[in-house]
Amino acid sequence: MKDAKAMTIRLSPEQAEALETVAGVEQRAVSDVIRAAISEHIETRRRDPVFQASLKARIGRARRLLERQASED
Repeated sequence: MKDAKAMTIRLSPEQAEALETVAGVEQRAVSDVIRAAISEHIETRRRDPVFQASLKARIGRARRLLERQASED
């Protein structure tokens, strides 16, 4: 995985045990299970119209702020 970004997460002991159990049963590395879960979560958000509307509103606010700052310079 070229140019991969390393990240650290903190899990409760219960979450860590459950994650290790899932990975063991599926005969996969814990990191593979985590990456799959993150990918699924992101894909779910991409299909969520409420999330997408919130994202577009946030982008719009940021764009307006940048435009105001640029006009002041």
